[in-house]
Amino acid sequence: MVDIIRGKSDKPVSSQKLTDYFEERNDIEGSLYVGYPIIATSEGSFPLDALLVSKQHGVIIFHIVEGVDTDIDVEEIQDDSFTKLQSKLLSHKELTKKRKLAVEISVVTYAPAWNQKPNEIDEDYQVLINDQELTDFIAHQQWDNNQYFPELNSVIQSIKTIRKSRSRNYVTKEDSRGAKLKKLEESIANLDHQQSHAVIETVEGVQRIRGLAGSGKTIVLALKVAYLHAANPDLDIAVTFHTRSLKGQFKDFINRFTIEQTSEEPNWDKVKIIHAWGSPRENGIYYEFCRKHNLEYFDFNSARNITFDDGKEFETVCQRALNQINSFQKYYDVILIDEAQDFSKYFIQLCYNITKNPKRLVYAYDELQNLSDTSMESPEVIFGNNTNGKPKVKLENIKGKPQQDIILDTCYRNSRPILASAHALGFGIYRTKGLVSMFDQKELWADIGYEVISNQGLKEGKEVELARTEKTSPEFLEDHSSIEDLIIFKTFENNQQQIEWLVKEIQTNLEEDELKCSDIMVIHPDALTVRSKVGKPRDLLFQQGINSNIAGVTTSRDTFFEDQAIVFTSIFRAKGNEAAMIYVINAQECFSGSEIAKKRNILFTAMTRSKAWLRVVGYGSNMKKLEQEFEKIKNNNFTLKFKYPTAEERKQMRIVNRDMSPQQKGRLNKMKQNAADIANALNKGEIRKEDVSELIEALAKQQN
Repeated sequence: MVDIIRGKSDKPVSSQKLTDYFEERNDIEGSLYVGYPIIATSEGSFPLDALLVSKQHGVIIFHIVEGVDTDIDVEEIQDDSFTKLQSKLLSHKELTKKRKLAVEISVVTYAPAWNQKPNEIDEDYQVLINDQELTDFIAHQQWDNNQYFPELNSVIQSIKTIRKSRSRNYVTKEDSRGAKLKKLEESIANLDHQQSHAVIETVEGVQRIRGLAGSGKTIVLALKVAYLHAANPDLDIAVTFHTRSLKGQFKDFINRFTIEQTSEEPNWDKVKIIHAWGSPRENGIYYEFCRKHNLEYFDFNSARNITFDDGKEFETVCQRALNQINSFQKYYDVILIDEAQDFSKYFIQLCYNITKNPKRLVYAYDELQNLSDTSMESPEVIFGNNTNGKPKVKLENIKGKPQQDIILDTCYRNSRPILASAHALGFGIYRTKGLVSMFDQKELWADIGYEVISNQGLKEGKEVELARTEKTSPEFLEDHSSIEDLIIFKTFENNQQQIEWLVKEIQTNLEEDELKCSDIMVIHPDALTVRSKVGKPRDLLFQQGINSNIAGVTTSRDTFFEDQAIVFTSIFRAKGNEAAMIYVINAQECFSGSEIAKKRNILFTAMTRSKAWLRVVGYGSNMKKLEQEFEKIKNNNFTLKFKYPTAEERKQMRIVNRDMSPQQKGRLNKMKQNAADIANALNKGEIRKEDVSELIEALAKQQN
């Protein structure tokens, strides 16, 4: 089957005929790219009209002709296309055999509107004008060395540029963690079908990309920016995000991908990597909006004075700004939003309103990484209705058109044991006191890569069992190490023991395991106490000659990893980043207490930062209980077994485990104080039971 990925084409009719043909071919394994790839040359970027990459037939370049005009130098165009692609592929020694390219390349002109072929074209140059000729031509193109197919795909998709940046030439031991990591990174060589669609297919309107942690959303968005910029350098493009440390990641990826396609760095005047909030010292989407519309700008501290809820500061200022504008200035051609789950609908609306027609807005998110008490709303709610009362945005995937709603269900970061454990602990699947959260819609389990393996399916009130599939959790992510090494939960008697163990393990990672400092991340759950809680382990590491940083505290806010320093971080700065070895310390803080759903989600997000090994540690009785909960997950072979809650139980679950606002907390504390005052007055004989009889009766009814 041919996977068809539709990029930008200035030959829409003939391109559609070509894609229609390949949609009917079920006997070819590979991908057809339209308007892709864009090849870097000394003269600038060179886009191909279409390219078939097939296991059976190698690479076929299509020069597409739109219309009936035959006054075209077919020979020169075919020669140009062939030599430019051949040159690109030859630069990758993995695709060569001795001095020759191991990939079969053929090139053809496809002109479906022509009635006949021009006589003056040399017989060595093929021109096809109907489906039968296309079928005959493809049948004659055979590729025997198709063992190079994965490497070929990696080069075509530009993923090789990421692998080049992760060279591990220093690795000398065959079975060290560094050696295992090197093989693991080489295995993640290609985009899958859905990722390719997300990168290349651009909707003339809004596009949504949903994917779980590790599904490649950030890389997909960076590739998409590079592709759009290479295809149309005049576009004003902005990519924005919540986690500040993503800025460096985006800049590196976009720079590499653009050079791959144009041989030049991006025009940073046209491509802006811009934080959501911003300030007079550093531009941001919201700050820029206020400046261009002559509105009062609010920083975080001033925003706190106009909002009633902690955590709603940015939502409040975006809503306020939107409400003050009737006519919006439109100054971006495309805006891409990463981590959209961390933004309110008002920020997304703000981005939508400053985007020029046809409103090319791409937003990517993972609902499960939302660290607040809000939830992503539907496009109809986010963007609202037009003057006719109809939704401004309605996402549909129509056959033969670029996909508007893309789900990335395969996780290329976390192994099956790590991801299933993170989900189990995050939802409270094996928690003694029951679930802490659950999806509203059962179908979402399939969207994030689970299949039902229990006989009765997903029925409310019935026992269910869910497992990850081989597709959504590739086996190579866990084959490199034993289960006991992939993921460890460990309880200590006290904090000092935890710290000493952590420092010793990091020493071993650097001195024996052949890992780099940037392969290691230490996560403390609470942002408010991270500086004080990581002081002792940092000091002990320093005594051993190992430098460390606290992300955003001892480094700039936009810097996360450094080559010569271990990174300590809270979950809010860790989100969006990944490392081979993850240490989650003080995990006992995520076991129980108030705001339990939020705490469990912090633990889930921390665990899913790992792309190889995970250590979850803490001390005390709560950590021991958390470790026992993990043992239940492990004993069930990392499947999720639980009674699926009914709609009524899910409502109660959200109420029981809701994250209370500061106002609710204040009211509760006031009521507790009032109750204490009443009890004290009763004890002193200042009031009688009869004076509070109505209150006593009301409490008795609640107990019943």
